[in-house]
Amino acid sequence: MTDTTTTYRTHRNWPNPLHATLLAGTVPLFLGALLSDIAYYRSFHIQWSNFASWLIAGGLVFCGLAILFALAGMLRAGRKPRSGLYLALLVATWILGFLDALHHARDAWATMPAGLVLSVIVLVLACLATWAGLSEPRTGGER
Repeated sequence: MTDTTTTYRTHRNWPNPLHATLLAGTVPLFLGALLSDIAYYRSFHIQWSNFASWLIAGGLVFCGLAILFALAGMLRAGRKPRSGLYLALLVATWILGFLDALHHARDAWATMPAGLVLSVIVLVLACLATWAGLSEPRTGGER
C-alpha cells in the first residue's frame, strides 16, 4: 500500500508586515491633515494649512507604496474580486489625495472649504481601503 500526499501551494490573503504598515500609515496621516484643516478653519493660523499640506504629502507617499505592494500581491495571487476592490479603493484614495494636495498648494484661505471637504473624503477612502486590505473574508470552519 502506497501513501500519496498532495501539497497545495496557498497564497496568503493578508498583506505582509511592511505592506500592512504602509497601508495602516495612511490613516493617521490623512487624519492629521483633516484635523489640521479643521484647526485652520477655526483659527486662521497659516501654519495649520502648512501642516495639512505636509501630512497629505506623507499620506500620498505611504498610499503610493501600498498601491505598489497591492499590485505585486494581485499579480502574484491572480485576480480576485476582493483584491480588485482593495486596489480600486487605494487608487481612488491616491488620486483624490493628490487633488487635495494640489488644492492645498493654493493660498491659505483659498483652500477652504473645498480643502476640508476633500480631506474628509480622502480620510473616508483611506479607512475603507485599510479595512479592505487588512480584513480577511471568513468562510466558516475553524478559526
